[in-house]
Amino acid sequence: MTLHVAPAGQLSTDQVASALRAATLAPSTHNTQPWLFASGPDGIELYADADRTLPVVDADRRELLLSCGAALFNLRTAIHAMGVHPATSLMPRRDDPDLLALVLPQATAPIDRRLAVLATAIPKRHTNRTPFAAEPVPAAAIGRLRHAAEVEHAWMPQLDAGQVAGLRDLVRKSHRVQMADPAFVAEWQRWTGRGQGNRDGVPFAAGGTVAADDTWVLRDYGTSSRAPSAGPLVVVIGTFGDTPTDRLRAGQAMQRVLLTATAEGIDASFVSQPVEVPAVRAQLRDLLGGGLWPQIVLRLGYGSPVSWTPRRTLDDVLVEPSPLIA
Repeated sequence: MTLHVAPAGQLSTDQVASALRAATLAPSTHNTQPWLFASGPDGIELYADADRTLPVVDADRRELLLSCGAALFNLRTAIHAMGVHPATSLMPRRDDPDLLALVLPQATAPIDRRLAVLATAIPKRHTNRTPFAAEPVPAAAIGRLRHAAEVEHAWMPQLDAGQVAGLRDLVRKSHRVQMADPAFVAEWQRWTGRGQGNRDGVPFAAGGTVAADDTWVLRDYGTSSRAPSAGPLVVVIGTFGDTPTDRLRAGQAMQRVLLTATAEGIDASFVSQPVEVPAVRAQLRDLLGGGLWPQIVLRLGYGSPVSWTPRRTLDDVLVEPSPLIA
């Protein structure tokens, strides 16, 4: 059955559909797109799509929450760019852990120029898995990326040379652990290297093979064999807590950083291994001083153009609203 998008609060049907399409352009682990939405007269609900959980790599749904947080930031930003305030509640109902957020489009509000710029970056942002050029990311841009994380209640600490070296070792260690796990490899292969016609997963054209001696281990998504660059900028985004709410906030911070990078002309991809292996994630937390829970590791720089990953249609991600907004 085709579900029709309902108007919500101050938004028309067309505006809700536009905001939801923006939300679906968020990144997600293996492009699983683990989100569902409901639109009612008063607001928009964001749900976790439990059928798209990755039971091996993401048994505690941490990365699912990060992905849904990124979709939530896109949704909020798109609504704000329409001149409407998106009042947002996280985890609004204790008895439903899959209901992650409620967005109530309220009265009109002045448009923040910075958010308007990020809204225009939403359809331009995509994960770039190719090797990056040796050109460094400017210090001023790094400062703006760090500020973007902080606005969303997360932190992107400056790493010293010893921490960078330690992180590099942890990336390699976690990569070896995962590649030695047949269950992980099978799950990963189910979602990667997909051909045309699939609306989820990572297609062959969206990524590439990197030589084994790359400074930062990149997963083989199946196409290019170009040599690695001299070394990208690698950063960690973390939170002081590690609850589901913290992880949702981290996902929003991640997406604000990614959209800020896009607006700056900077490419990004994920170095996920050290935060996906629990024992290595604990070591990374120690490496950062023990105060932050590492949530995301990003690789930033300037890469070659790549194909975009597909997205599910709105009909695929819309459900009936709950009594919260019915």
